[in-house]
Amino acid sequence: MGTKVFVNLPVKDLDKSKEFFAKLGFSFNPQFTNKNAACMVISEDNYAMLLVDSFFKTFTKKEIVDAKHSTEVLVALSSESKESVDKMMRNALDAGAKEANEPQDHGFMYGRSFEDLDGHIWEIFWMDPKAINPS
Repeated sequence: MGTKVFVNLPVKDLDKSKEFFAKLGFSFNPQFTNKNAACMVISEDNYAMLLVDSFFKTFTKKEIVDAKHSTEVLVALSSESKESVDKMMRNALDAGAKEANEPQDHGFMYGRSFEDLDGHIWEIFWMDPKAINPS
């Protein structure tokens, strides 16, 4: 099995967060979803674990950052095209997100970002495959 990435994010209202991300087209793995957590499938190897604050706290001795006031992480997701970036952004705004920054268009790369219901910042970007130098 290859390496899989699980980003754990604290949320205030799990049901509202699940509803929000479902409106953006994400699904949830029911095997790892319950009243305390929801396993949001981003791709075959990437997931976001949405954890209610009290459950999230069991994984750390540190204070939980209030993402509406401080930033600890930026979650960046690649997209297929500029149009799909804009579509995700429209869906996010329609679902209750706030735009985090102005769109950035560098020609070979285009991105937008939003704050989810808990203030976590999600960056959606497209990069021209021709601009990526093969190793």
